[in-house]
Amino acid sequence: MPLSSPLPPPPATRNSPIRLLSTDFDGTVVNHETQPAVVPEFFAALAEMRARGVQWAVNTGRVLWHIEEGLRELNFPVEPDYVLTSEREVFHRGPDGRWQDFGDWNLRCTVAHDQLFSNAGTLLADIETYLAAHTRAHPIYEGARLIGLAAESDDEMDGICAFLEKETARVPGFHFMRNTIYVRFCHEDYSKGTALAELARLTGLERGQIFAAGDHYNDLPMLDGRHAQWVACPGNAVEAVKRTVAGVGGYVAEGACSAGILQALRHFGVCSGEMGAATNSRAPAP
Repeated sequence: MPLSSPLPPPPATRNSPIRLLSTDFDGTVVNHETQPAVVPEFFAALAEMRARGVQWAVNTGRVLWHIEEGLRELNFPVEPDYVLTSEREVFHRGPDGRWQDFGDWNLRCTVAHDQLFSNAGTLLADIETYLAAHTRAHPIYEGARLIGLAAESDDEMDGICAFLEKETARVPGFHFMRNTIYVRFCHEDYSKGTALAELARLTGLERGQIFAAGDHYNDLPMLDGRHAQWVACPGNAVEAVKRTVAGVGGYVAEGACSAGILQALRHFGVCSGEMGAATNSRAPAP
C-alpha cells in the first residue's frame, strides 16, 4: 500500500499546476531487468502531457555522452526536453538539435569543482590511502584527479560513506553523492536539486509547478521538497528515499520504475488513466 500523502492531488488533469517533470533515468524510468525497459503507458502519458505544454527533464548521474547513448539504445518515442547530467550539469537542445549548455551554470560548476579539488589534495590522498588499506573498492580517476570510487558491495559502501562523512568535513564545500555502489565527489552547491532549481529559474517555473522522482541516494537533493512540490519514488526505491518522499508529503508508489512513476503522475492528476493500469512491476536487481 503506498504511503498516503497529506498533500492533496490537483483536482483534475487539465487543471494540474505541474509544468515540468524531473526524473532520474536508471531505476526510476528505466528498468534494466524487464522487457520492455519502460512501460508503454509511460510514454503515452508523456505525449499527453507534452501536448498540454508539460516539459520533461532527465535528471541523471550519467555523463552527457552516456545519457545520449542510453536514449539512443532504448529508442524512446518521446525524448526529454532537457538533460541534467553528472548530478549537476544542465543542458537544453540548441538550434541544431544537439544538447548544449543552458546558461552559464555549467561553466560556474566547472570552475567551482576545479577550485574544490585544488583545495582537497591532502583529503583525496587520505581517501586513497584508506581505500587501499581497508577496502576492496576501486578508485575512479579523471586524468590524475580522484573523482569517485566503486565499492564491492552495498555493505562495504556503507562503511566507506561513514568514513567520508567524517573526513570530508575537513574541506569546506567538499561533498559526495552515493548511487548504488558508486560515489562521486562534488561541490556541495551542485547536485540534482540545485541543477533542477537552476533549470526552473531559466524556464521561469516555480517550485509548485515541478514534479520530481527518483529512486536512490543521489536523488535525495531533488526529493526533499525544496525544489519540487510534487515528489515521488517507485516501489524499488531505497528506504532512505521512501522516507524522504513520504516525509514531505510525496507519493511512494507500489510499481517499479516507470510503472511506479506513472502511478505517481496519475495520483497527482498530471495525466489520465487508472493508477493500477501499468503492469511492468518487477523490481530491478539491487
